[in-house]
Amino acid sequence: MKALHDLAAPAKLNLFLHVVGRRADGYHLLQSVFVLIDWVDTLHVERRSDAALRRHDLADPLPADDLCLRAARALQQASGTTLGADIHVLKRVPAGAGLGGGSSDAATTLLALNRLWDLHWPPERLEALALTLGADVPFFVHGRNAFVQGVGEQITPVELPATWLAVVKPAASLGTAAVFGSADLERATPPVILADFLADTSLSDCDREGFGRNDLQAVAQRECADVGHAARWLRERFGNSRMSGSGSAVFARAGTGDRPVATWSAEDLPPRWVGRMCRSLSVHPLLHWSG
Repeated sequence: MKALHDLAAPAKLNLFLHVVGRRADGYHLLQSVFVLIDWVDTLHVERRSDAALRRHDLADPLPADDLCLRAARALQQASGTTLGADIHVLKRVPAGAGLGGGSSDAATTLLALNRLWDLHWPPERLEALALTLGADVPFFVHGRNAFVQGVGEQITPVELPATWLAVVKPAASLGTAAVFGSADLERATPPVILADFLADTSLSDCDREGFGRNDLQAVAQRECADVGHAARWLRERFGNSRMSGSGSAVFARAGTGDRPVATWSAEDLPPRWVGRMCRSLSVHPLLHWSG
């Protein structure tokens, strides 16, 4: 096997996100339910016989040392392989959105190179390496919708109904560090248990905001007025809205039937906003590679 083509790297949404504490090293302790959606980047990965690692951008240029390359370098160093890779990235998931696009690309890179380099690492070993790259990366390697706790290392799979989710990202982007570093951030939300979410949530009910909240949203809206604008824009159409991750993307639950309860046309979106009517995924498209 020398190449793998058309590899999906799906985005995620945080159905809720609570900050329940902070460790002595400064890392925040979180609780969230992550759901995979069908807004995806696409990767093509080719094995090299030398140790070189190269990224080739198939759309808008990415940062010089993005998470894909960092993931490849981390796996190469940890495994001791003398092989390299050419990584081609077709970027569709917007950056700076709280959708986990970069983390998902990194996870897909790990899964692909584990195969191309014939490493045969078990999922637990890949997830441990993924955690060194970012809090969201282990979730994507794990490959199932999940209740995620701690700094991203505690992952409990959950079964969720197939759901329509309206997602918009305003023109502005937000930096994760700036939001988490705010003195105004709530850092002591009482912990919940998974049963609380499973008992109270109703993804088909578009007339309420749903379980919990996103503790980062109030800070994000103060930093970026567009986040509040996007939240109101979606609430007017779907009756609910919530920011994902550290923003700036906002989503609304839009029903569980064959069609969403509402939608919009391209002309409805404010200038420089991007948005999609998404479907939740039951599992990661590459789940069979992580086991």
